[in-house]
Formats: sequence, structure tokens, C-alpha cells
Amino acid sequence: MTAQHEDLSADGVLDRAQRIADHLLDVQRRVNEQIDAMQSNLLPEVRRQLGSLDPEPVDLSDLTNTRIVGLDVVVTPEAVATVLPLSAASAATTRAGRRAVTDIVRGADGRLAVIAGPCSIHDPAATLEYAGFLREMRERHGGDLEIVMRTYTEKPRTEVDWKGFAYDPYLDGSNNISVGLIATRMIMGRITAMGVPVAAEPLNALSPQYVDGLVTYNGVGARNVTDQTARERVSGFSAVVGFKNSPEGSIEAAIQAVVAARAPHEFLGVDRHGMTAQLSTTGNETAHVILRGDKNGPNYSATHIADTKAKLSERGLPSVVVVDASHGNSQKNHLRQLDVVHDLSGQIAGGETAIRGVMLESNLVAGRQDLDHQHPGALVYGQSVTDACVDLDMTAAMLDDLAGAARTRRAPVRGKNTATSAAAAPGRDPRP
Repeated sequence: MTAQHEDLSADGVLDRAQRIADHLLDVQRRVNEQIDAMQSNLLPEVRRQLGSLDPEPVDLSDLTNTRIVGLDVVVTPEAVATVLPLSAASAATTRAGRRAVTDIVRGADGRLAVIAGPCSIHDPAATLEYAGFLREMRERHGGDLEIVMRTYTEKPRTEVDWKGFAYDPYLDGSNNISVGLIATRMIMGRITAMGVPVAAEPLNALSPQYVDGLVTYNGVGARNVTDQTARERVSGFSAVVGFKNSPEGSIEAAIQAVVAARAPHEFLGVDRHGMTAQLSTTGNETAHVILRGDKNGPNYSATHIADTKAKLSERGLPSVVVVDASHGNSQKNHLRQLDVVHDLSGQIAGGETAIRGVMLESNLVAGRQDLDHQHPGALVYGQSVTDACVDLDMTAAMLDDLAGAARTRRAPVRGKNTATSAAAAPGRDPRP
């Protein structure tokens, strides 16, 4: 089936992902058998060369894997990338997206970055339809906004719940991770081929490898911001990286994460074959703070922005802030995102240059619904199964508001007061 006639329905994408997984898992099992055979032949000789005695039989059944009830082979990043290589269009989208958002973070581009999309994606067809909407928004607002689509297929959980499309793509508790990882790459590949850059939330050391070269922006969530291993991993990411304040509202935790991520690190990771490797990183100079509020209230006001700028300055960090209009800032009411955006637009239009980006939770249909593992086919098309989202009309209105604010903030660049404009909005004017 050609790409032009590919079935983009949920069943079509998952069917193809399953066929790919079947082939790749067969290959991986054969590779593993060869590795086991080679090690069985070579390792005893190593023991002899080291003067080690042959080990006596020891029963370890009550000491190892005592709570593991299953161990399945998973497709490797290298195998998936070989079968599903990046297209030239996808590569161009990611390259341009990273350059644009990096320039915005650095202050070389006076536009505003907007990361918009579903709280989590669970339906490939609805996801691609939403991507088409954002493509139109990018065409409309490209002179003022760099719009990136949320394509979060991993969901952090405070306790226990659905972990995301990458882990349970069939939404029924079957947890076919190989299919989920392959389908995630397929979806991101289609979206970027449309010219829409994507954002993700990396939760572990393995999953980012499966979408390498596809992600423009990575947002480290509130639950992971204090995880030192997460900070180390993103220090080597090629994408732009932001850290949310902690669920309790600690901005200091996010600032500490920024400091750590901007530094070089040596740590234990994995290579594209899924093999353990020591990784050395340069540090990620794009790392910045994301304000998302907390259970006690929002933190997007001008006073909060000023306070965050002061904290960043104390640590010698640039005044770069992205604001999440959802979560604590909307107090879990998706409709309040409009109020947050209106306030932010006023600050931006008033010349606040520290606000470099805004995050929105948006979907085809407003609100949210519960996921029923017994009847996943009964879900409302285009509506979130995690946090509630605003619909397309409200999203378009918020993008209009933000675009106008960004345009106003950059207007002095073409005015008479060049000294003032340089301070308020450094960098080039991306509009023709």
C-alpha cells in the first residue's frame, strides 16, 4: 500500500504497526539467540583467562525476578528506524522547527512559540485531523507564532491509570508496547511530513530513541522534574527542552533542573540497538522553565513572571519562561485557558520579553471522557481520555489573541525607537 493510499484510521495504523512489529520481533529473537550462543561460547573462556573457578550451582529462584511475571522481547530503535526511515519532508520540518524554537528561546527570533494539542493522543485518525487544523493555523500565524503540536504518547501518573498510546495502543489493557512505539513513530512521521513540528514528553531513557529526529520540543513534566536521570538524559537531547515546576509549585526545582540539563554529563543509557551504553553529553543550552501552576493556584501573573525572572537571574540564567495555560494555571478547568491566554497576551503586548512560549491543551472536541478498557470503540471521536481540552474554535481564538500580542510586542522593531525595540524584541523579524 502506498503512502498516498495508506489507511489512516486507528485500525489501519495499528494493523500496519502490528505487521511491522511481527517481522521485527522475529528478527530480534533470532539476533538474541545468536547473542546468547556467542556469549555461552566466549564467556567461559574469559573466566578461565581471569583465573576464575567454575561456579558451583546455586538456586537463585527466590532472589531474582521474584515479582516479574512476564518478559517480552521489544523492537529496537534501530530496527524501527530502518523500516520506517524519516522522509525528507519530516526531516526538514524538524530541522526548521528546532531552529525556530531555539531562536525564540535564545531571543534571536521575536515571535512566540506555542505548543498546542491534545493532553494525550489515543486515536491516530483524530490526531492527524487535528494536525491538519494546526497546519492551517501555522499558515495563518507563521509571521507571529511558531506553532508546535503536542503528540504526547506517554502519560506520567500520580498513582495508577492508562499510561499512554505508546504503552497501550489498543486502549484495552493489552499493553502491546512494540506496536505502540512503532505506531507513535508512524504518527509523528505523518504529522511532520505535513509540515507541522511535534512536541513530546519523554518519561524514560528508551522511548525517545524510537522517535529520534522527529521531535522539536520536549517538555519534562512536573512529576519528573526532580528526577536526576531525567535531567541528565535531556542534557544530550537534540530537541529544545523545558522543565515544568513541580506539582507542589516549586519553581526552584525547575530551575535546578535547567542548571543540571545545561551542564555536560556522563551516565548509563542505551544505544539505538537497545544495548547498555555510557553516554557523554554536551549539555542542552535550550533548557528553560515552564510555569504550570499547582493545586493551590496559578503562577502566570505579571508578579509571578517577575519573581521567576529574579530567581533565574540569581542563578545566572537567561530570563526565558514558557507558560502552560492548562493544569494548575487553569485549575483543571479547560475553559479557563482562555483567561490565562488573555492575561498572558496583555503581558506580551505590554513588552514582556521573558514569555517566550505558551502551552495549550486542545482537541477536536471540548472536554474529556473516561477510557473504558472493555469498550474502547465507544469513545467520542476527537475528545481527550486524559485532561479536558478546549475545542478548535476556542483554540483558534486563543491563537489569534497570542499572535496579535506577539505582533504588538515586535512592532517597535519597525518603528522609530530602535534602541527600545532592540531591548524589547531582539533578533530578526521573521515576517516577509
